[in-house]
Amino acid sequence: MAFWQHKSLDEMTTIEWESLCDGCGLCCLHKFEDIQTEVVEFTCVKCQHLDSARRCGVYANRIGLVDGCLNVRDIPRTDYRWLPESCAYRRLDEGRELPKWHPLIIGDRTAMEEGGYCVGDWAIGDDQVEHVDEDFIVTIKVSPT
Repeated sequence: MAFWQHKSLDEMTTIEWESLCDGCGLCCLHKFEDIQTEVVEFTCVKCQHLDSARRCGVYANRIGLVDGCLNVRDIPRTDYRWLPESCAYRRLDEGRELPKWHPLIIGDRTAMEEGGYCVGDWAIGDDQVEHVDEDFIVTIKVSPT
């Protein structure tokens, strides 16, 4: 039985926790939330530190360097609505399984990339945009259950 099937998020080691991240980069997109409905909408604007391989160039220091960047492990579970539907942390917290294409199940990121469940060339860096507004909202592909 895989660790994520018998451990809660709080019980996981740092290594286990980090391995849950599929590296999609969707959490690094700018978002808007309707305060009344709590509906979160993603934009096509990504953090300037997210490179073309979807790696954060300032990961170790991101919280202090990037305004609004959050450590998922430290935020309240109620704020997981800010994560994409496909996110392993959100899915496990909601009692769902990892998506079938998740790298921990498949062994690599190929299925995630081929399925389009990640940031691609369509995202632009926030250093390329003067002001992120509703015109940048996109629909994120929802992962298969």
